[in-house]
Amino acid sequence: MDKTYQPEQIETRWYERWEADNRFAASGEGEPFSIMIPPPNVTGSLHMGHAFQDTIMDTLTRWRRMQGRNTLWQVGTDHAGIATQMLVERKVAAEEGKSRHDLGREAFTDKIWEWKHESGGEITRQLRRMGASVDWSRERFTMDDGFYKAVQEVFVRLHEENLIYRGKRLVNWDPTLHTAISDLEVENRDQQGSFWHFRYPLADGVTTDDGKGYLVVATTRPETLLGDSAVAVNPEDPRYASLVGKFVELPLVGRRIPVVADEHADMEKGSGCVKITPAHDFNDYEVGKRCGLPLINVFTQDAAVRETAEAFDLQGRPLPDVDPSLPAAYAGLGRFEARERIVADMDAAGLLEQVETVSNTLPYGDRSGDVIEPLLTDQWFVAVEELAKPAIAAVENGDIEFVPKNYENMYFAWMRDLQDWCISRQLWWGHRIPAWYDAEGNVYVARSEAEAREKHGLPADLELTQDEDVLDTWFSSGLWTFGTLGWPEQTEELATFHPTSVLVTGFDIIFFWVARMIMMTLKFTGEVPFKQVYVHGLVRDGQGQKMSKSKGNVLDPIDLIDGIALETLVEKRTGNMMQPQKAKAIAKATRAEFPEGIEPHGTDALRFTFLSQATTGRDIKFDMGRLDGYRNFCNKLWNASRYVLMNAEGQDTGADGGEVELSLADRWIVSRLQQTQAQVTRAMEEFRFDHASQALYDFVWNEYCDWYLELSKPVLWDEGASDAAKRGTRRTLVRVLEAILRLAHPMMPFISEEIWQRVAPLAGTRAADGDSIMNQPWPLANEALVDEAATRDIEWLKGVIVAVRNIRAEMNIAPGKPLEALLTKGGPEDAERLAANRLFLSKLAKLERVEWLDDPEQAPLSATQLVGDMEVLVPMADLIDKDTELARLAKEIDKQEKLIGGIEKKLGNESFVAKAPETVVEKERAKLADFEAARRLLVEQREKIDAL
Repeated sequence: MDKTYQPEQIETRWYERWEADNRFAASGEGEPFSIMIPPPNVTGSLHMGHAFQDTIMDTLTRWRRMQGRNTLWQVGTDHAGIATQMLVERKVAAEEGKSRHDLGREAFTDKIWEWKHESGGEITRQLRRMGASVDWSRERFTMDDGFYKAVQEVFVRLHEENLIYRGKRLVNWDPTLHTAISDLEVENRDQQGSFWHFRYPLADGVTTDDGKGYLVVATTRPETLLGDSAVAVNPEDPRYASLVGKFVELPLVGRRIPVVADEHADMEKGSGCVKITPAHDFNDYEVGKRCGLPLINVFTQDAAVRETAEAFDLQGRPLPDVDPSLPAAYAGLGRFEARERIVADMDAAGLLEQVETVSNTLPYGDRSGDVIEPLLTDQWFVAVEELAKPAIAAVENGDIEFVPKNYENMYFAWMRDLQDWCISRQLWWGHRIPAWYDAEGNVYVARSEAEAREKHGLPADLELTQDEDVLDTWFSSGLWTFGTLGWPEQTEELATFHPTSVLVTGFDIIFFWVARMIMMTLKFTGEVPFKQVYVHGLVRDGQGQKMSKSKGNVLDPIDLIDGIALETLVEKRTGNMMQPQKAKAIAKATRAEFPEGIEPHGTDALRFTFLSQATTGRDIKFDMGRLDGYRNFCNKLWNASRYVLMNAEGQDTGADGGEVELSLADRWIVSRLQQTQAQVTRAMEEFRFDHASQALYDFVWNEYCDWYLELSKPVLWDEGASDAAKRGTRRTLVRVLEAILRLAHPMMPFISEEIWQRVAPLAGTRAADGDSIMNQPWPLANEALVDEAATRDIEWLKGVIVAVRNIRAEMNIAPGKPLEALLTKGGPEDAERLAANRLFLSKLAKLERVEWLDDPEQAPLSATQLVGDMEVLVPMADLIDKDTELARLAKEIDKQEKLIGGIEKKLGNESFVAKAPETVVEKERAKLADFEAARRLLVEQREKIDAL
């Protein structure tokens, strides 16, 4: 093995080897275990959330594979409708100076497929870099032919059962992209805005109880005034009880609109009166439904004011009796320009009561960056009420288990308050809706135009046009667990691997994806999509802030693996920043955080860091210090393995039999290995990856490396040790290390494979050349090998060694200087342990003599440490230069006294104690206590030295 651990030298090599050997495919033997990757966007690149999630999934998959399960980790990508269309539109504009409309739908979608084949694989390359053991031979894409067939089948069947319908409803509308978008694609941003209070004149000479001829309403969106259908007051509000059923004249428009009673009006807020615009506000839409109000749309798809309004009833039917007139002065104005004109005109008419500055949130499209407009449009919807019932029951009765369990409450809260799901998008990239229209607008849903004609008995010469819309990406991804396995065909894979075993996902898409998968899968397969849902938190930066490009705190997992120079990192974080001052601040912060850039850490160190922080359901603050620490852990494992190989290669390790004699240390480490194997297995079963990684870390670093390897040296290097004893220690060294590597493999696949290839033949566990650790059995605990007596003896031995080392440190004795030690005041078992372990103590504690002292009164002046009831004595005579040590201690004591005096003076200042924050005062008191404790120890040392 190389002297230094260099992950970049082994990781790519091993992944290519695994993939070439088809190691990731299901074995076809054993109990099935299947897991579906949440399909990343084909346009995307790996971010920290992906890397965290993929690490968890790969750890589970490799673990189950080693347990002998018939394991499938299904891989695939999502076609990402909006993101992909925007990316290729920008590419075409930059390269050809054309828009998609210049090319036409067919030519433009050809361009997207061309991009997908050439450049759409970045995230799959990065998945390989993370060590993801997915079955690449089964890779799927949500727009591939098989998936297209599944999507069509689901749409048609749901439509035949009246569970899909077309209607005019209010949706999130992106005026830039000209499409409806989901709530998940809406980004709510806090802002300072205005709250305009307007007077609406009461009609027919009616006045309020206090004699006013108007009502005051307030709004943050004055431009929607043009579409008001009513003014609402709370039914419990006595001020306006007499006005319910009366009318106001809508300013600037002249339309008479009623005063209605609805609980949406808050008596404590403003005047208690609320303008109701059902076609332009989701809350108002619900009021409109309760009060039977018309829906008056005043905006175009560009969010500009229409020349005349559109009026509809709640079923989306036109209302010819509603006057659609709008003031000509606003026609064609964008909504924000119209806002300014309307406010000015209301002010000029004496109808602007006041303007407040308020903090509110504004919805933005996460792709376009434009303000989202609630807009009344024709869309396709899934009626979810009936689909939701079995999906709720599946979690209630335990067919699906959430881990942690508290996320079931979030699931139920969403599922019991569902709105019908808008599934159409006004895009060109995606699954085109399988519906055809004739010239009169009649709609025919079928799997193809030919089927539509046959199904509905349409004449061959009747011209049909397919719906221009495509399906929401979440619709196709909702079929992921069964669509990837070949449904609607009843394939062998579907029968074997469905339901899948576990879904690993973030809490933020429980509704958007998890719930919809449960509904769709139960409907079309009669099975749940997965038996468990492991919900993880979000990866945040070291200060707990959400990582985002706008904040400039994003970390690229590949940069953490391979390293990145400082200036390259700064450029990545600031390169697309439009605001120079913000870019400058981000650059400064980046240089302060990473003054030397980011050094390479390797994939295994990054994976182990993620797992160490994977507490169930909680967000994690990504800690660069931990990443450095786990790179050191990899180094520690590498160097320990080199020690083992240096002492085992070419030697008799008992692989072919032979008499073995196990030392106390051998029996202890084998015993502790059994307990660690049980700990790690139990933690993995409970999805406590933090506990699993910690148990492995503690065993490898603190017990195997720091103690057992040292305890092996006296046996291996002692000329007097028997061949059986040396063979026993060599066998233990390699067998325990080989088991460690198998335990570590699901978490750290690369380093474990590289070392295992060298260690396995020595341990007698490798059957043939070409074997891989990933197909070896998961190590199981053997209770018969748990040796509590050996553990107690080793803890005693460690206690004595640590006691001697502490005395060296306290008395400033050189680490290599041989010492004499006396043990006294213990019981008979202590004397027996000394006799049995004299060799270990002499070597590890650097003792030239260690004896049992029956009479403590006969002990010379010594430095003392306790191990239980036993005293460890190191005689001090001739060990140190008394005068030099006393001078050093006097200097240290003087230093501590000055520190103590400074803090006592500060705490004695009544003004400081009275005015300083309590936390500051407590901090000073704690420092004082620490300094006083340090001084006491120094004084005790001085007294001991002085008595020599």
